[in-house]
Amino acid sequence: MVLFYSISYLLNLLFFPQIIANRVANPGEALLIHKTADFALSGDGSADNWKRADWIELHPQGENNSTYSTKAKVLYSDKGIYFLFFCQDDHLTATMKENLLDLWKEDVVEFFLWPDERERNYFEYEISPLNYELPLLLGAGPEGYFAWIPFHYGQTPGTKHMVSVQKRNDAQGDEISSWTAEVFVPYNVLGLLNSVPPVSGTRWRANLYRVDYDKGEANWSWRTTHGNFHELDSFGVFQFE
Repeated sequence: MVLFYSISYLLNLLFFPQIIANRVANPGEALLIHKTADFALSGDGSADNWKRADWIELHPQGENNSTYSTKAKVLYSDKGIYFLFFCQDDHLTATMKENLLDLWKEDVVEFFLWPDERERNYFEYEISPLNYELPLLLGAGPEGYFAWIPFHYGQTPGTKHMVSVQKRNDAQGDEISSWTAEVFVPYNVLGLLNSVPPVSGTRWRANLYRVDYDKGEANWSWRTTHGNFHELDSFGVFQFE
């Protein structure tokens, strides 16, 4: 089982009031997550296994004047859950070159997993175009909401992730056309949450996001949130095949 240690940072001040607000009775139609055999990540989504999953469109959220296309795919296996993101982009705003940094302050894609609605504990994962990650376990405590990160991070058998950046044929300098990220999260990383691992028919609440900084901050989401990404009751539903 993965152990975690506590860090209390700006989430406690920024997110707690909104997490318990904006309850949505109908999270929308459940997304069917197909099962797959385990496979190697390439960073570009070229594995045949991805053909089993349909693209999920992420929609602009808030004051977003960007026209970039953003979409994702999700699969699961007996060992963990897979994510693929495609992000149209002209320029990367990405300078952080370590894991566990504040990646959301630059270009990033994120997914949130809330397996058990009886408890307000959930998992957040961020991956940058430079292939650095931020895995977090979040939950309610006596003083609000707190984030947790993996203990002995570099020694823990955990996630796998790969990223690829695509350039236009006429691109100059740091101009690009898109970037793609693949992530595998084994169930042991989610071991402190209930309803893990999923079996056929299991339903998890979840959401998918992107942040881009080409023209100020622009956000995308699968299921729209109205204050910040941590509004659990606005999440959609994953239903496992």
